[in-house]
Amino acid sequence: MVSRILDRLTWWIERTLAYAFIASVALNFLNVVGRYGFGVTMLSADELQIFVMIFMAFLGAGVVAWRDQHLRMDVLVAMLPSPWRKLVRVAELATIAVLACFVLWNSSYYVKQMFIFGRVSDMGHVPMWIPHGAVALGFGLIAVVTCLRLIHVVTGYQADSGRADGER
Repeated sequence: MVSRILDRLTWWIERTLAYAFIASVALNFLNVVGRYGFGVTMLSADELQIFVMIFMAFLGAGVVAWRDQHLRMDVLVAMLPSPWRKLVRVAELATIAVLACFVLWNSSYYVKQMFIFGRVSDMGHVPMWIPHGAVALGFGLIAVVTCLRLIHVVTGYQADSGRADGER
C-alpha cells in the first residue's frame, strides 16, 4: 500500500516538475523576446525560474531516491560477501536517514521562520516559505523512502522497494 502511494506521489511530482520546467522555459523565451524585441522585461522571470529549479532539484531528488536511481559508487561493495554488502547497505541507509532528517528538521524550522516573518521575494513577491519549503519536502520524501528501505533491508520485508530493476 505504501509502495503504491509513493509510486503515485512520485509520478505526480515528476509530471508537475516537467510542466513547471516547460513553463519556465516558455517564460524565459518570452522574457528574451520582450527584452530584445520590445525593450520590455519581466523583472520576476529570473526569480521564478530559479524557484522552479529549486523545486526540480529537491523534489526530484526525492523521486530519484524512491526509484533508487541515484549515482552510486558500489564497485567495491559489489565484490564483498553478501553479509558485508548488507552491513554496508544498512550503514549507508542509516547515514542517509539521519542526514535527511537533520536537513528536514532544520529546513522546516527555516520555512516556519520565513512564514512567520512574511518574507517575500524581491521582484516576484513570492512568499519565501514556498521555495524554501521545497528543501523540506524533498528531504522529507528522502527520509521516508530511506527509512522504508532501511526497514526492508533489516527485516527482509519486500513490499516497498520502489524499484523497477529489483534488489541490488
